[in-house]
Amino acid sequence: MALRTLDSLGSLAGKRVIVRVDFNVPLKDGVITDDGRVRAAIPTLRALVEQGARVVAVSHLGRPDGAPDAKYSLAPVATRLAELLDQPVAFATDTVADSARDTVAGLTDGQVAVLENLRFNAGETAKDDATRRAFAEELAALGDVLVSDGFGVVHRKQASVYDLADLLPSAAGLLIEKEVDVLDRLTERPERPYAVVLGGSKVSDKLGVIEHLLPRVDKILVGGGMLFTFLAAQGHKVGKSLLEVDQLDTVRRYMKTARERGVELILPVDAVMASGFAADADHVVAPADALEDTAFGADGMGLDIGPKTAELFADAIRGAKTVFWNGPMGVFEMPAFAAGTKTVAQSLTEVDGLSVVGGGDSAAAVRQLGFADDQFGHISTGGGASLEFLEGKKLPGLEILGWEA
Repeated sequence: MALRTLDSLGSLAGKRVIVRVDFNVPLKDGVITDDGRVRAAIPTLRALVEQGARVVAVSHLGRPDGAPDAKYSLAPVATRLAELLDQPVAFATDTVADSARDTVAGLTDGQVAVLENLRFNAGETAKDDATRRAFAEELAALGDVLVSDGFGVVHRKQASVYDLADLLPSAAGLLIEKEVDVLDRLTERPERPYAVVLGGSKVSDKLGVIEHLLPRVDKILVGGGMLFTFLAAQGHKVGKSLLEVDQLDTVRRYMKTARERGVELILPVDAVMASGFAADADHVVAPADALEDTAFGADGMGLDIGPKTAELFADAIRGAKTVFWNGPMGVFEMPAFAAGTKTVAQSLTEVDGLSVVGGGDSAAAVRQLGFADDQFGHISTGGGASLEFLEGKKLPGLEILGWEA
């Protein structure tokens, strides 16, 4: 079956439409530091407002452990949403109790409300089906239909993602529709050459993606902390760099499979080695086969790909027609170790084809480094969900909307 989309719900004028969005934004002292996920929800919310729906936006934020916690309140998000929609947004101070019921009852056609953090109620993430279902039923009483548009949580079997979609007439919003289309292109119909750039800290986080994509891609580029496990698998010493010893045999198997399939596995030729994990740490560039031959010796720690690797990666990326990137190349939060990530991001903006930034830390990195969302073909809003989709896993939040992988 195909994914049910907004059109399948018919006219929504005057109806109470619960929209499961992903407003899980980073906050610092109550201020949103990256509103990308809020902006990503705007097309769907605006489309519903223009239809005359009574819009009830629901989301989680952080991990408040099933009870109210002021530092995880969605109040700042409701304020930002009102600015982006250029209209007032009502805010309920609970999820399904008096404030939520009164706020929803007070909506008129075309108005928008945000309910407080769903995870303030333990039922949202409960493992027990009955507990989760009971919370979903309380949410369902607040709406007539559900529009599911929080792609970042579709890999979770949670009350507002799965059970609520079963209780109410439901369909995917514009964001989920776009995410699924882009990720389906990456797995089933990529334009070639197809390059995948993988970074981040651990190989173990990317095992499923590597396994599933190896038969489908032309090039795999490996950076980030995971690069040191690949270099160690080649017999190189890596000092005190991040190393997953238990993954060495798996990595060697992937390298062998890549050779057999004719997939070009591009590994770093140099890295930035530092005296320690600190923004002001002393650092030097070292060849990949001589990472311990620096002043730091075996105490050196790799915190970024080197400049030669960055250019090697950039050339491979610019030469591709389809590129998927997940995971920064180094500790981009520290300016001294951000150059590799910035070079990779810049090269993605120059792709003559589809360039996809795979959510999570990668999305945060491109924005922190000064890039605009529209410089890329697509920035996914769901790091974990994107990876699980690309691993070929079944995602409960999509299956309940009719999608079959």
